[in-house]
Amino acid sequence: MLEKLRQIGEKYAELERKMGEPEYYGDVEAYARLAKELKELAPVAAAVREYEKLERDMAEARELFSDPEMGEMAREEFESAKARMEELDGEIRLLLLPKDPNDERNVIIEIRSGVGGEESALFASSLYRMYSMYAEAQHWKTEVANLSDTELGGIKEISFIVEGQGAYSRLKYESGVHRVQRVPETEAGGRIHTSTATVAVLPEVDEVEVELDPADLQIDTFRSSGAGGQHVNKTESAIRITHLPTGMVVECQDERSQYKNKDRAMKILASRLAEAAREKQNAELAAERRSQVGTGMRNERIRTYNFPQGRVTDHRIGLTLYKIDQIMDGALDELIDALTAAEQAEKLKAEADEG
Repeated sequence: MLEKLRQIGEKYAELERKMGEPEYYGDVEAYARLAKELKELAPVAAAVREYEKLERDMAEARELFSDPEMGEMAREEFESAKARMEELDGEIRLLLLPKDPNDERNVIIEIRSGVGGEESALFASSLYRMYSMYAEAQHWKTEVANLSDTELGGIKEISFIVEGQGAYSRLKYESGVHRVQRVPETEAGGRIHTSTATVAVLPEVDEVEVELDPADLQIDTFRSSGAGGQHVNKTESAIRITHLPTGMVVECQDERSQYKNKDRAMKILASRLAEAAREKQNAELAAERRSQVGTGMRNERIRTYNFPQGRVTDHRIGLTLYKIDQIMDGALDELIDALTAAEQAEKLKAEADEG
């Protein structure tokens, strides 16, 4: 590991040197690539510098062990540096884990009501509100691409885009089946009902990253509709794109501009096709090694929201939090941090097993 750290330190110094060369000033793309690489390596480079300093501090302290006046202080400094080095070793191992190439991308979140009729649609609406509030707390931007709602304020289906740094890295664990247990507003007898909604989190992909043959696309226009299917626009600005080889259908009707709706629909289609390819690959990998955090497959039950007990349980890591009100108001960090830590622990174990 030490040799790898030194190589990273050397690479970081080389990138810093290149950033100062005049030839890169006029090349915006090359300069941006260097800046991005430098930013990615910065935490590791800082850890490398601290590690090397601790090594020097320990060596200097060791030389003073036999000094009658400084020996005791030198031993304290040595032990302090040694303890920090052990901490830093764990931090560096996490920093060196392979990064998910999609982590910095924007995301497309799709929520669909499942089992439970109108109560399921109301739960889907609650999930949309939860993610919107979380995004707002992160200072991310959200935009609805397509919405099919009910007359009682529920959501049959919604697609929305979340734009912000690291959005996918935080939200990727939300894919799967979410289950709610509560007394519906429409329930006169006070009985607890169980309903579900499905969440899919896709890293946003531009159509240029996925080969889309125009001959494979059927593009239709129609008038946007509101709750209960009523038409809300007189012009046919809504777009429906059908990918003929897979039968995949994407609709966008939130914008009044047909061009904007088409652009969004193409992005969502490209992202869905890329996700389908990833799911196929993940299914093949899962046959070899099953992840505790999960595959992110949309048919996997991941979390239960039990309102009478005030608890939220994530089944992948066995975590239960009695903070349902805060979580439904977008306080998701504790859940996400625990899932991130579980995935990192798995990766470290896999790396150790391979080593």
